[in-house]
Amino acid sequence: MTFKAKLLHTAQKNQSLVCIGLDPDPRLMPALDVFEFNRAIIDATLDLVCAYKPNLAFYEAQGIAGLTALQKTVEHIAGRVPVIGDAKRGDIGHTAGAYARALYEVFGFDAATVNPYMGFDAVQPFLGYKDRAVFVLCRTSNPGAADYQDLDCSPAGAGHARRLYRVVAEKAREWNQGDNVGLVVGATHPGEILEVRQICPRMTLLVPGIGAQGGSLEAAVRYGTDASGGGAIFASSRQILYASKGSDFDRAAREAADGMRREINSILSRRSAG
Repeated sequence: MTFKAKLLHTAQKNQSLVCIGLDPDPRLMPALDVFEFNRAIIDATLDLVCAYKPNLAFYEAQGIAGLTALQKTVEHIAGRVPVIGDAKRGDIGHTAGAYARALYEVFGFDAATVNPYMGFDAVQPFLGYKDRAVFVLCRTSNPGAADYQDLDCSPAGAGHARRLYRVVAEKAREWNQGDNVGLVVGATHPGEILEVRQICPRMTLLVPGIGAQGGSLEAAVRYGTDASGGGAIFASSRQILYASKGSDFDRAAREAADGMRREINSILSRRSAG
């Protein structure tokens, strides 16, 4: 089964477009083993999400123990919900191939985030895994994204700006020959979400930046979903993971995830009715 098929199945089954970022930060989480923390979050929210998204940096920062916890986390989910490896890899073709094998074959992720800065050959090895998905960084949610992503790439005298993120979206559309390419577009840039959706009407958008980063869920859902009300994954990490820092953290995470799920479904209902 392809990533898109798994995602559609899970989204319909759970009536959810919510993705929880499994980003364990020892400074914020209860005094628990990383895997035990993740397992409690997963067990409390499995029926409320369409995907999980571990950010590899939080595991790499804890060395071998962190990577072991990551592997155990993916195994615990065991194919029940798609898992996106948020690695943001990007390198020359030979090295990119090793990154793809690590993410897809060793860790077993259903999808991975990839940095397209070095061009097609840095992305191509990931595309060869037809049952997996590649989410290309397009318009990211961080404040410094504008340093490069807003650069005008239009020819001299064109009379209108063609921002770099638009070029990335157009390239990703070309690369999507296997229907396994998606785009990362931050919720902190709702206007750009709309532009990217217009360029790529049928591709899946991964939309981070909701919650702690201040992205508008209302705008992200209205602009990010496709004509059928799907085709988008709305990711939140800290707002859900650390809804409580006490012993009830898993119950609080469930309430936060369910609240986000209900809000998304309410926005979709209003959009459909309007």
